[in-house]
Amino acid sequence: MTELENVFKNNEKWIAEKLSIDPDYFNRLSQGQTPEILYIGCSDSRVTAEELMGVQPGEVFVHRNIANMVISIDLNIMSVLNYAIKHLKVKYVVVCGHYCCGGVKAAMQSQDLGILNPWLRNIRDVYRLHKKELNAITDENQRYNRLIELNVQEQCINLIKTAAVQQAYKERGLTVHGWVFDIYTGKLIDLKIDFKKILKDIMEIYDLGIK
Repeated sequence: MTELENVFKNNEKWIAEKLSIDPDYFNRLSQGQTPEILYIGCSDSRVTAEELMGVQPGEVFVHRNIANMVISIDLNIMSVLNYAIKHLKVKYVVVCGHYCCGGVKAAMQSQDLGILNPWLRNIRDVYRLHKKELNAITDENQRYNRLIELNVQEQCINLIKTAAVQQAYKERGLTVHGWVFDIYTGKLIDLKIDFKKILKDIMEIYDLGIK
């Protein structure tokens, strides 16, 4: 049996398990979704959003890309963000990175990666912004992990720069959160980023004047 054939066998088993517990499961699932969380994570195959959070289908709206980036000119992430906030009315927007992130590691290397270059350049910009702190870390692995955390922080700030987030924050108290998944232990870590302190001197630049 090939890997793809096995997927369909697993799907049949999953359906049977769900129906054995709740015969009305799929009927209810088809009625719509009311997630409270928008989760922006990495495409890494080892980091499955729903599984690591222990949530069920319909509870979290998920967007994944290489290194959990929030780039203002990426139509994909901006469409997901606006739909989640304006139509699904999520309460929380989470950026979740993970240790051992291949995208972040690639951005730390002096190597031409072709079409990935413009995407990874955004991570290099994060390094540039925090170069002093990162260069002071002598252990390469610790520096790598710290860049992963700082990348999460900067992507959260990118979210706060958007009109959708600013409007939802003022209208109904939507909040942004930065997490890291520790792939060594399985633990989900809240970075507890102090956005007020970070944005104190720059928010006047990004405030869109939404009433």
